[in-house]
Amino acid sequence: MFIAYAVLAVVLSLLLVFSAVPDFTGDPKITEPLKALGVPDNWFLPLGLVKIAGALGLLAGIVYRPLGIAAAIGVVLYFLGAVITHLRGGDTKGIGLPAAIMLVAVAPLVLGFATV
Repeated sequence: MFIAYAVLAVVLSLLLVFSAVPDFTGDPKITEPLKALGVPDNWFLPLGLVKIAGALGLLAGIVYRPLGIAAAIGVVLYFLGAVITHLRGGDTKGIGLPAAIMLVAVAPLVLGFATV
């Protein structure tokens, strides 16, 4: 199970880093729909930093599992918030990616508990 945790932690970390890049660069394909949902401009940098922190926490969890578990919980909650934001804004088309990442983040959370 440790190998499964490590692989998922690395894959999810890469996904989080790639997801954070548009937050830092201000890619209008990503930021404009989020602005339409009510996300202020000054939130993009902190949101990107939270994703990077989650990625680093998951990777550190390979060595120290409690940190990985905490990071996985944070990632699940982050993307749960994203799903709720899309639902509240009536954007059912944009809900797929945050929901998928949230579900992927559940796997290292469960495996993290199983390998403590």
